[in-house]
Amino acid sequence: MDETYQVYVNRLVELTLPSSYPSQLQNIQSSPKFLGGQAVPFPGYSVITPPSVEDSENVAFYKHLESVQSQLLEQIPSNFLIPLPCESFHLTLADLIWDRDYKAALAENPNFEAQLHNCIAQSFLKYRQNNSSFLGQWQILGFLVFPRALAIGLVPKNEQDYQQVIELRRAIYQNEDLIGLGLEQRYYFAAHITLGYFNEIEPEIDRPVLANLLNSFNDQWMESEPQIFTLKEVQLRQFEDMISYRRQSDWPSLEL
Repeated sequence: MDETYQVYVNRLVELTLPSSYPSQLQNIQSSPKFLGGQAVPFPGYSVITPPSVEDSENVAFYKHLESVQSQLLEQIPSNFLIPLPCESFHLTLADLIWDRDYKAALAENPNFEAQLHNCIAQSFLKYRQNNSSFLGQWQILGFLVFPRALAIGLVPKNEQDYQQVIELRRAIYQNEDLIGLGLEQRYYFAAHITLGYFNEIEPEIDRPVLANLLNSFNDQWMESEPQIFTLKEVQLRQFEDMISYRRQSDWPSLEL
């Protein structure tokens, strides 16, 4: 289901063009994952990089994102964006299951979580057997405006870095035991790190001004040295909401 390297890069570039932001901002909505500025329960599992507070490989990168988030909040309307705590910043490699589907799976199968953990461990092992080890590098392209969230979009430095992620996603999503649990790939990959979720969308909000603001950040990234994210490790994590991502020491993880 995932795209070729060039198709992926072209799609991400198109999403960050100045001409794309006005229509994207026209369709934004308040996120149901937050209420009154507070995260609401939204449990599930995903395969992600370690949250920034645990990621020693990308300290400078995450400090940069923290600065960007701070600058952004100073220039946008108050209550427009619910910022995520910087400690929770991460890159998702594979969405697995969440919310009602997760609750239903637990209710129907008392062994669901143990089986899910085993499936991901199998997928990680299969990936390692078929792929050599190297640190992939991704760089900031620009802002991605999703219907309910604002994120930083990333593109790989080269095709090998992209293929590393695609092979990992294939090892996960093509695992027959995982498919047997009812889990399947639902989205094309779009490497991103979410900075916040939309809160109150006032009718009088000035979307052209917001679009210009996002473009100004993108221009700065284009004109400066690339901000590099190093892909070193991925882990199975369980989340209760969009802020807390936990794991036990014996849960599946993969050093890339």
